[in-house]
Amino acid sequence: MLQGQEKFKDLRMAHIEWTPELNLGIAEIDDQHRRIVDYLNELYQAQLRQDRNMLKEIIDDVMDYTLSHLGFEEVMMRDAGYEFFNAHKWVHDAFVDRVSGLHKRFDEGEDVAAELHALLARWLVNHILKQDKHYVDVVKAHASQNALHTQSKRMNWLSQFFGGK
Repeated sequence: MLQGQEKFKDLRMAHIEWTPELNLGIAEIDDQHRRIVDYLNELYQAQLRQDRNMLKEIIDDVMDYTLSHLGFEEVMMRDAGYEFFNAHKWVHDAFVDRVSGLHKRFDEGEDVAAELHALLARWLVNHILKQDKHYVDVVKAHASQNALHTQSKRMNWLSQFFGGK
């Protein structure tokens, strides 16, 4: 078990608190992960109220947002040349299949809110602490290299514009 993971062993249908060990240090990804946690907490509240219309709206939103997040993460990994991109994408695809199945069952009238919440919460925490931590250094190095390249191009342009070489 990874350091810090023991806090998240029991993720039944309940309010989830974001903790610092879930931060990857990539602002966009951390913000997206936090938003998914917010959706999970909204799902919990809707389930407590037993409001099927609210549940449908939140389940649809969390599905859309999660798919968009996974796509963003995949583009970032691919662009950075992450060595294990295909394996990471396979994990994403398998997860999407499971969540899509739950979404379909909900649309057919089944009460899957607690099951969906537990799956999303467990998956999100485990995915961040296990799989996502592996691509961070590669993505950060790629972003840093791109920033230096952009700065160098800008300085070259300024130098040429103001009469330099």
